[in-house]
Amino acid sequence: MSADKFLAALVVAACVVMLLRLALGARRRRRFDAAWYAFADALRTLPRRLARRRASRRQVEQAADAAIRRAQGVDRDGNVYTPESLRRPRKPH
Repeated sequence: MSADKFLAALVVAACVVMLLRLALGARRRRRFDAAWYAFADALRTLPRRLARRRASRRQVEQAADAAIRRAQGVDRDGNVYTPESLRRPRKPH
């Protein structure tokens, strides 16, 4: 399919959608418009959401690596991790 045929098909599809929109009643037309605006907004914000998703995934991976490194330095008694703050003698009150 060449570019001019694709563009022509796109224009025909847009014309058909606009014609069907005219045939709708007022309530359905408002719902259709709201759905169309939501779809257009989702397409408009897609690149930003994808970039944030990559950044948040990177942050989660870094936090998981840091937690693993912290957990490796803690002594275990069986399967229980005991931090050093709990191993010191308690102060009498």
